[in-house]
Amino acid sequence: MRTVQGVALDGLRARVRALAERTGLPVRSAPGTVRVTAAPARRRTERVGRSPRGGTPPADRGPAGKGLGAETADRRTSVKESFRHPAAAPVALGVLRSLLHGLAPTGPRRSPGAVRASAAALRALRARHGDAPALVRTRSGRTVLVLLDPQDLRRFYEEPVSVLAADPPEKCRGMEAAEPAGTGCSRAELRTERRQVSAEVLGAGLPVHPSCEPFLAAVAEEARHLTATGTLDLARARHAVNRAARRIVLGDAAAADEELAGWLTQLRAEGKGLRGGRVRTARTTRSVRDKAHARIQEYARHADGGTLVGRAARHDDPTGTLDPVAEAEHWLLAMGAVPDTLLRTLLLLGAHPAEQDAAAAEATAESAAGPGRGELPRLRACVRESLRLYPVVPDLIRVTRAETEWRGVRYPAGTSVLLPAAFHQRDPERVPAAHVFVPGRWKNPRADQDIRMAPFSHGGGRCPGDQLGLMITAALCAEVLRSHRIRSTRPVLDPVGPLPTALDPRGIRLTLARR
Repeated sequence: MRTVQGVALDGLRARVRALAERTGLPVRSAPGTVRVTAAPARRRTERVGRSPRGGTPPADRGPAGKGLGAETADRRTSVKESFRHPAAAPVALGVLRSLLHGLAPTGPRRSPGAVRASAAALRALRARHGDAPALVRTRSGRTVLVLLDPQDLRRFYEEPVSVLAADPPEKCRGMEAAEPAGTGCSRAELRTERRQVSAEVLGAGLPVHPSCEPFLAAVAEEARHLTATGTLDLARARHAVNRAARRIVLGDAAAADEELAGWLTQLRAEGKGLRGGRVRTARTTRSVRDKAHARIQEYARHADGGTLVGRAARHDDPTGTLDPVAEAEHWLLAMGAVPDTLLRTLLLLGAHPAEQDAAAAEATAESAAGPGRGELPRLRACVRESLRLYPVVPDLIRVTRAETEWRGVRYPAGTSVLLPAAFHQRDPERVPAAHVFVPGRWKNPRADQDIRMAPFSHGGGRCPGDQLGLMITAALCAEVLRSHRIRSTRPVLDPVGPLPTALDPRGIRLTLARR
């Protein structure tokens, strides 16, 4: 009996031999292998349902071809039937390893090679299956349904939690410290209540938070650490941002609490699986979390109503499920992604002098208009574009809670559904200037609803703190640019050519000069 992997590998050998026959290159067979004879490949002159390069996908594509998940007029299949057909077999394991790099806990810091390999694997899936969802299988036997069409992305975002669960254990273990509050790692039973509280406390949908004046004052005071010397790197950015975050969440008294900062750093590291085994990690995490919880609880007792924990404590809680201290801890962990985004945004502005000058002019004009404003539309667009190019969470995973149907194929409950957000946001076939820094694309009022680009997700899973995060990050950029110019950067970016597929913030170093 032939295995699924054997079918896939045979197909790969056939494609290699067909390519060799067209190019005239010799093919050497490994000892003990059977030489595969393939008929000359026929070049497709038209692909059904594909939009022209760089164009906007049509609203209704119709059937997506005859790959896995394709729907025919007279028949529906199940996932079990699909695997019995060679054309629907999973991709070769070598390609699969590249694709599943995005599921690793350290996804936001993947190497450029891993990101390129992942994008190549996804393009290979789309070339093989068309736009239909593709089911791939890992070595462990886990199956993952990969979404390749924007129309399927819309459904992914719109499905309720009762259909697609947003809290699989694998996702929470790797991303709970990086993903904003309420977007997936709380249990489903509490998620609705927690999201409603988070939305009101974080000012969801409001460009300027109700407590913007004290928040922006804290940002302005702590930003002096960013420009204290002539260079800016990740360590300095973390120090300044974490101080500002503790003041915003807990109050001014928490600004200098480096012990709490250390505990939160350890929780982020443990959450990403960077230390010890499972037993040791669980024991250590409980101990550290208990210490952090007790310290945050002490600050919460004395926090004023202008802080996030103070706003949460004064919020009505008819269900009795609200824990302001746990929410505050989650918000502090979520803000750990701000230093990375800040550095990448400033690096991109340093590589684009015209954009840097325009952003600096906006920062100066906003300062002259008076305190507590915080709009900064141009700088917010720069932050959004930075997150499009280098998202905090590059891949989203959900799990079906019941049998579901995608493009006429039924999938059982428990199927993992993968939305490769980073791939779609940089897909040159669907996104114009996909690999170029173009903040102007976010000036379009409808850009925020563009299903292809989701720096903060869409639908019910949208981050309730998106506007607050934009306000804080844009304000930090403004504080730097108002008095300093980014004179040189490391790494050096090409302002015209395609940008790198990944930017590890640990390797970013900016040289600042006074204006």
